[in-house]
Amino acid sequence: MKTISTQQEVLVITGTSFSLRQWTEKNNTGSLPESAREELEKACWNGLIKELLPEIFEKTEDGEELFLWQICEANAFIELDFSEYPGVTEKLFSINPYLFMQEKNYN
Repeated sequence: MKTISTQQEVLVITGTSFSLRQWTEKNNTGSLPESAREELEKACWNGLIKELLPEIFEKTEDGEELFLWQICEANAFIELDFSEYPGVTEKLFSINPYLFMQEKNYN
């Protein structure tokens, strides 16, 4: 019997006022400041995206929260992959346009 797991993808569009916010405290260590995209990714890894947008996140059938397993960068967005455990996202069901458009060409 195949195990069914809950997976969720979230696309955060870069270059918007939301993504260009300052996500981290000011850097007083003298090192180079991070780009807005790097700050946003770090904030996502630290769970801030779930605090800002709690209404969009799915839970498992048991009511458990999903974990962020991967962040993929693209030209205009970052893709956040949430799941119970790491797995392969089926291209046909993905919201990532680079993935589902490849499958569209085969239909």
